[in-house]
Amino acid sequence: MTFAALGLAPELLKAVSEQGYENPTPIQAAAIPVVLAGQDVLGAAQTGTGKTAAFTLPILQRLLKHASSSVSPAKHPIRALVLTPTRELADQVHDSVTTYAKYSKLRNHVVYGGVDIKGQIPALRSGVEILVATPGRLLDHIEQKSVNLSQVEILVLDEADRMLDMGFILDIRRIFNLCTARKQTLLFSATFAPEIKKLADDFMSSPQLIQVERQNSTNESVKQELHPVESYRKKALLAHLIRLHEMEQVIVFTRTKQNADQLSRDLKRDGFAVEAIHGDREQRARMETLAGFKEGRVKVLVATDVAARGLDISDLPFVVNFELPNNPEDYVHRIGRTGRAGATGVAISLVAPEEEKAFEQIRKLIKKDLALIPVPGFSPGTEQLGTPRRDDFAARTDRGSSRGERAGRDARTDRPRSERDGQRRDAYAERAPRRDRDIDPMAGVVFPTNLPPLPARPQQQIAALFLPPKARPPVVAVETGSEE
Repeated sequence: MTFAALGLAPELLKAVSEQGYENPTPIQAAAIPVVLAGQDVLGAAQTGTGKTAAFTLPILQRLLKHASSSVSPAKHPIRALVLTPTRELADQVHDSVTTYAKYSKLRNHVVYGGVDIKGQIPALRSGVEILVATPGRLLDHIEQKSVNLSQVEILVLDEADRMLDMGFILDIRRIFNLCTARKQTLLFSATFAPEIKKLADDFMSSPQLIQVERQNSTNESVKQELHPVESYRKKALLAHLIRLHEMEQVIVFTRTKQNADQLSRDLKRDGFAVEAIHGDREQRARMETLAGFKEGRVKVLVATDVAARGLDISDLPFVVNFELPNNPEDYVHRIGRTGRAGATGVAISLVAPEEEKAFEQIRKLIKKDLALIPVPGFSPGTEQLGTPRRDDFAARTDRGSSRGERAGRDARTDRPRSERDGQRRDAYAERAPRRDRDIDPMAGVVFPTNLPPLPARPQQQIAALFLPPKARPPVVAVETGSEE
């Protein structure tokens, strides 16, 4: 099947062809005809399978009848609203709309937080047919009366489950109620939680479920590797894996913003070109970081789950879960950053013992038997890389050095110095623990037993040590008269 067979307009087909697309993906082939028919849709598909175009193209097709070249804002009311949970995803959707609407007269705009709201108002007041927004910033514009949703016909929730996780449920319900002329509602996401289905029951009319792949499944083109490691060894293992696999472009996910910043600083000290991205950074800094990552100036991008939705990096080869996510559905979104559009990718996860519960939840969700692969020198129960062995010490002693030959025999023991040093090394190797955790820091410490006893003090005196000093009584000067 081709895009032309879906009944799309020539101007849309021309824009799609310029992007190098000829055949629709399974989710696009299934969803586009249903959306064109005006039905409500619950669309479930893996991340990276083209679900953005699955609703963007039919929306543009339906709105072409409203396209106008007039400069009057009244001729360009908002007719389609797309809500996204993050700024990055909003930017991605906006780019898709701009790309496919290239040869039409439809206007579009994007609004999100983190930037000055005043800079977004002029474009809104000039009129746009398609608006992409995050819920919080959209409500800000509604409060300032720079946005009117009374003529919205199509409402789209992209990554709706993530919006609910971020606490946007009340904002979403308020926005739904403001779209009084709404005729069609579309919910697209890689996963569907029970709360999503309840929202669909409240605001959608007989939605059609379009589920191309098994729900909460992972992409088969992504190779998943999981390594057991203690938490304190994760940074060293990550640096080892980046060098071992020669990773030129990798996204590393952490749970918290603080951990993202700390890991970024540690990797910079190790000489890696790395930057962090999360919700606390200014939007301009986030965009500059993403641009540097796409251009190759930044090799390692440390991110929280705010970047797991909407990041579209073409041919991204590696993704690393430095920490497993609290929500198992986020695992699907994280590793979905690689292996997109038919490409292959590798997703590596570092699993600490305290993350066993999260690991089991992920296995249960994706219904795969994920095996933990130990890394020698880093995983528990494996030898440290470069640990000296007795055979190595013996080989060293046989080499002989010019210094040892000059020294001759040791005057104290009347034995060759190399023989004495070799015996010392052998004794050390016998005593050396196999792993760092077997080291007893107090081993061999002798405590003296002949210390003089501490002077005994009454309890009242000990307590008095912590009291402020008593104020001295004032000195009163007494004048004495002189006798004549």
